[in-house]
Amino acid sequence: MIKRTVPAQRTTPAATTPFARRCARIVGSRAFDVVIVVVIGANAVALGVETYPHLGSFRPLLHGLEWMFRVVFVLEIAVRLGAHGRRPQDFFRHGWNVFDFAVIAAAFIPGLYGDSTVLRIVRIARVLRLVRFSPGLRTIVTALLRSLPGVGGFLALALVTLYVYGMAGWLIFKDHFPDQYGTIGRAVLTLFVLLSQETLPDLIKAGMEISPWTLVYYVSYVLITANLLLNILIAVIVNSMEEARRLEMSEGLAPGYDQDGDGVPDEVDRIAITQRIDDLRAALAELERELRIDRDDHGNRARSG
Repeated sequence: MIKRTVPAQRTTPAATTPFARRCARIVGSRAFDVVIVVVIGANAVALGVETYPHLGSFRPLLHGLEWMFRVVFVLEIAVRLGAHGRRPQDFFRHGWNVFDFAVIAAAFIPGLYGDSTVLRIVRIARVLRLVRFSPGLRTIVTALLRSLPGVGGFLALALVTLYVYGMAGWLIFKDHFPDQYGTIGRAVLTLFVLLSQETLPDLIKAGMEISPWTLVYYVSYVLITANLLLNILIAVIVNSMEEARRLEMSEGLAPGYDQDGDGVPDEVDRIAITQRIDDLRAALAELERELRIDRDDHGNRARSG
């Protein structure tokens, strides 16, 4: 007799009170997101208007709008907290919720009032909350965060390259171009500006009058930095973007089944298996190409023999 295993279903904690269920319905509605996005956009417009001088009678209106924005954002956070029922601490398990709470609560810190610079920065940070309402922007931000370890290694390699070429430039040009290569700091700054390649023709023309090694110096620098290092950076970011996209897909999946009991929904398993199959197909295509080349080489040698 074969015993059939019932797949385990992933569930989320249900709201335990009518108030929590009502808040959950509000948070899950499309209208709620639209209202918050419109308020954030109006807040951004108001901040832009404040940059103009001679506002006159509009300044009290802008001040009133600022307090209205604060009230709306506080109510938004309260509704989101209420949707978690008797476990409001679960609200802070999501990174975007923590960011929203910090940005909104920072405006009420004692000492932040008037037109202080810190308060303006806090108000400007509210505009960044638009990211959470756009899946595309969320994926980009997640990719940038996931690429930080790889970008850190890239920056270390770039700094070593700038230092080595800076010292070489100091040895070659220090006596003739002290403003550009008089010290290691000026040399590195010159090479950093050279990354745009706008000053490259002028530097090569001036350097060729001093040393024939100038052409080798600048050409090798451009090849390493503008081509090799830039491609490495692009590869790191693209790889992180793909990982972030897959993560966004797995988080957006509806609660499903985990028949194999590994703690991962079967939908996510299928995504991983599909990616592995694609990798195997690419490896088989490469192996077939190499075998075809070897077979052609043996055939040519046999005919020539």
